[in-house]
Amino acid sequence: MPMAADEIETMIRAALPDALVEITDLAGDGDHYSARVVSERFRGLSRVNQQRLVYDALGGRMGGVLHALQLTTAVPA
Repeated sequence: MPMAADEIETMIRAALPDALVEITDLAGDGDHYSARVVSERFRGLSRVNQQRLVYDALGGRMGGVLHALQLTTAVPA
């Protein structure tokens, strides 16, 4: 069963409470999403480590329940 966009957002916000999270369903099938996550917690981290924090927040669902996630991370301006 696919993950709902609001479930993805809730999991990310639980791990990164200050985050601005924008989720877009890319294919309309609940399996292919893009996410833009902006958090102060990313400051000073490499892009890889920023993305790792987001993937960790999803608790191992990537590649399983969540088939594809195009991820963009950033620090607040």
